[in-house]
Amino acid sequence: MSFKVAFIGAGSIGFTRGLLRDLLTVPEFNNIEIAFCDINQHNLDMVTELCQRDIRENGLNIRIQPTTNRREALKDAKYVLCTIRVGGLEAFATDVDIPLKYGVDQCVGDTLCAGGIMYGQRGIAEMLEICKDIREQSAPDVLLLNYSNPMAMLTWACNKYGGVRTIGLCHGVQHGHQQIAEVYGLQKSEVDIVCAGINHQTWYIQASHKGRDLTEGLLEAFEKHSEYRRTEKVRIDMLRRFGYYSTESNGHLSEYVPWYRKRPEEINDWIDMGSWINGETGGYLRVCTEGRNWFETDFPNWMKDDPMQYLPEKRGEEHGSYIIESLETGRVYRGHFNTVNNGVISNLPDDAIIEAPGYVDRNGISMPHIGELPLGPAAVCNVSISVQRLAVEAAVHGDDQLLRQAFMMDPLVGAVCNPKEIWQMVDEMLIAQAKWLPQYGDAIAAAEERLATDDLIPTKAYEGAARLKVKTVEEMQQDREAANKNAGESDKGKDREKVQQ
Repeated sequence: MSFKVAFIGAGSIGFTRGLLRDLLTVPEFNNIEIAFCDINQHNLDMVTELCQRDIRENGLNIRIQPTTNRREALKDAKYVLCTIRVGGLEAFATDVDIPLKYGVDQCVGDTLCAGGIMYGQRGIAEMLEICKDIREQSAPDVLLLNYSNPMAMLTWACNKYGGVRTIGLCHGVQHGHQQIAEVYGLQKSEVDIVCAGINHQTWYIQASHKGRDLTEGLLEAFEKHSEYRRTEKVRIDMLRRFGYYSTESNGHLSEYVPWYRKRPEEINDWIDMGSWINGETGGYLRVCTEGRNWFETDFPNWMKDDPMQYLPEKRGEEHGSYIIESLETGRVYRGHFNTVNNGVISNLPDDAIIEAPGYVDRNGISMPHIGELPLGPAAVCNVSISVQRLAVEAAVHGDDQLLRQAFMMDPLVGAVCNPKEIWQMVDEMLIAQAKWLPQYGDAIAAAEERLATDDLIPTKAYEGAARLKVKTVEEMQQDREAANKNAGESDKGKDREKVQQ
């Protein structure tokens, strides 16, 4: 078997190395072509060197094709894996820090809320350029597998405006599945689930073990669990109020809804500081910064460490390699995918990007009909979908009025800020991120004029309710295993309950 897979954003060590291992674990794929592309030559060189060493030590003859020329990487590609972060950590910091001045306290800020909306503005502009290159350079039947956030917004834009068949992929469903099994004292493989909704707000509407329904007693099981009753307070409360468990972590979920992070004095009642993903202010920005600093510093030691093993038992749970395997070999794979709804979930909009169970084989990707979500979970999803739609249209058309409306409609931003504060916050964020927002030239100029001449609303030097400082490289050296894991994992919330500060 020979075909080409292009990694766009290959300088992301956490995703690239693991996804490549998963792909090359498939026996039939020992002769495929691999292209790595990144705008940062230094990051590209390091990741390529490390991955090429892994390939060589696993006895394969594949030669990675590294390039900063995206069109070259995409030439004749049948599959494209996208893991970009437009603006990198520099822009990410403004996604977190500017909203804090207005009292909007985010744990992650990459999916919804102020940070996620602006991340989408940067990402959509670039994704549409990537789609243009894919249409012009890649194979006619190319499939874009998007891992970049905000997952729903980027996948929505690519399918509606990019002209490229795009599936969004996430690992959130797998984690909640594991937790449900654990609270019942079962193995994950013993529990069958149906999970449906939108990315990061997907609901376990069915869970069973040998035909026995597990959803009925799930609240009591989580409340009794010694770890989760402390680390997943928001998720448990949402289960209590809406009747179903949701995929996303405690910290992530808390910033998608209006109830848990709107009053600074109450935030700590809902979070746990044992791991960033349980609700730490700016927690994901911190661990990403630490991971990048560590990889940069410790890279020579990574080259001395044991290589990744391309063995079935070492293969990860990311969906991408399994989708490609099924399409190429016909072996059936069941996963949860982000795709255009088109009636799969009947009480969510047809044009929205939903996350639901899908099956893959040589005939393609099939999404079974789910029907209606329970009314409460559907209502939560529909609020977020309205924000996503406004944000997508704003990004595509450079319409700052729609962008401001997206901020207004966002649950947490709307719970914390009044309209004048939102307008000023958007002005600040547009100006701070101007170099990544080519579609907003006129709006940015007008924002600069307003901020220079208008009477401004006072803001606060607010660090957030639960912010920790970024660890130095010296501090990380005290636990190199933990530092390596943070830098090397695509899912930086893995083993979340075991991480201690």
